[in-house]
Amino acid sequence: MAGKGIHIEGLSKRYGEGDTAVLALKDVNMHVAPGEVVGLIGPSGSGKSTLLKCLGAVIDPTAGRMVLGDEVIFDGGWKVRDLRALRRDKIGFVFQAPYLIPFLDVTDNVALLPMLAGMPNDEARTRALELLTALDVQHRAKAMPSQLSGGEQQRVAIARGLVNRPPVILADEPTAPLDSVRAMAVIRILNDMAQRFQTAVIVVTHDEKIIPTFKRIYHIRDGITHEEVGEGRRFD
Repeated sequence: MAGKGIHIEGLSKRYGEGDTAVLALKDVNMHVAPGEVVGLIGPSGSGKSTLLKCLGAVIDPTAGRMVLGDEVIFDGGWKVRDLRALRRDKIGFVFQAPYLIPFLDVTDNVALLPMLAGMPNDEARTRALELLTALDVQHRAKAMPSQLSGGEQQRVAIARGLVNRPPVILADEPTAPLDSVRAMAVIRILNDMAQRFQTAVIVVTHDEKIIPTFKRIYHIRDGITHEEVGEGRRFD
């Protein structure tokens, strides 16, 4: 699934009009290659969440250009008719909380998205099980979310984000509720999956435990991104 990853040029987002207008994003430029995991850090109110919502086609940017995979999705306006299908098929989301559906077992939690996209149920469950196996939670395939540990729930959430094989994963504080060992395990998994599926991954985080693992970091301040070279520390 080779592609252009994530490419953003001159992205801005303004809330409100006139004297009350607030420019949350001013001139954001980013590139994340397929197979790469980058960190997005910055203080509260710096624009991290706004940027993620623009990338995830949740809110409308004011100006700029965004490319996800091989598709220009925004260039002064949306170039995609069906934003719901875009979010379902091209963007994987991993949140701070797993948000698993409590009345579906692990396999169906992961298989639901491809089913909704029209994939036959058996095929969707087979793909889900392949991912669960890759993430070493296949033994929990028939378990309900309430029976999982926090680390297992987050692995299932990562599988759900990858199941439609999107070119982009947006991870919003995915390690915040986890201890050091589990946090590093999640980041290791995201790196492994990025390489395996050639997915471009952005991780928004305040978690100082994982920041040294990024080879590249975008620090956002006052709505503007500044690229920094990270330590790229190897995993133990």
